[in-house]
Amino acid sequence: MKHDLTDTTFIIPIRVDTVVRLENLLLCVDHLLEKLRTQIVVLEAAPYNNGIVQTLLKDRITYRFMEDKDPVYHKTKYVNRLAMEAETDYLGIWDVDVIVDHEQIVDAVTHLRQNLCDVAYPFDGDCYDTSDILRSHYAVHRDLEFLKANRGKMQLMYNVEGVIGAVGGAIIVRTDKYRLSGMDNEAFYGWGLEDGERHYRWLSFDFEIYRSKGCIFHLTHTRDSNWLTSSKWHHEKARHDMNEIVNYTKEELHNRFANIH
Repeated sequence: MKHDLTDTTFIIPIRVDTVVRLENLLLCVDHLLEKLRTQIVVLEAAPYNNGIVQTLLKDRITYRFMEDKDPVYHKTKYVNRLAMEAETDYLGIWDVDVIVDHEQIVDAVTHLRQNLCDVAYPFDGDCYDTSDILRSHYAVHRDLEFLKANRGKMQLMYNVEGVIGAVGGAIIVRTDKYRLSGMDNEAFYGWGLEDGERHYRWLSFDFEIYRSKGCIFHLTHTRDSNWLTSSKWHHEKARHDMNEIVNYTKEELHNRFANIH
């Protein structure tokens, strides 16, 4: 029997830059729908719609397409667009390459339903990169327990962030509170640090944040040449934007972000 999460919408923005990324999307959606009765909205941004994503996912999800010829993927913009369309009480902001234990997701939503928190990370902060070999095994067998048993062979990601651990990849938040806090910061154009900025902002808004026990898994993927050539510049800009936000007072944060959408 599937868990009832009809009060939650999972939003997954994607740019299909490699076949591996496309496979990861299918693995992610298949995993969510295996044991959850919920809404999933996938927004594909690309120069043109080749129909592949929509054909593969069919009517299991809601599909959106946006024409985008910019070589830099403006993910925060697409997250916000999907967030504004959502009609459910809770919003799952999901990366295409993430696998999360269903029980951890249900635990996070339960805490939100009971008004025990405003934001729930369905993991404890540990995010493990699977490696190509372990990812390939999972793609064939779809065995979450296999991933758990092989964590010692994986690289722990984002451990430099300290005691808070990873703050992106898989997030479930009250939709109204997400909009109240300004949603994603679209000044982050390209790759990097938008998750940390958003987490810091939520703390400044005095949001109650909860973490479920257990880790999440990142399905390894390559990145195309556009990402590689632009990443250094955009990472430096993102760090500048992050430092700017951190130095704001609480009043300045509220004035800039509260109810801007």
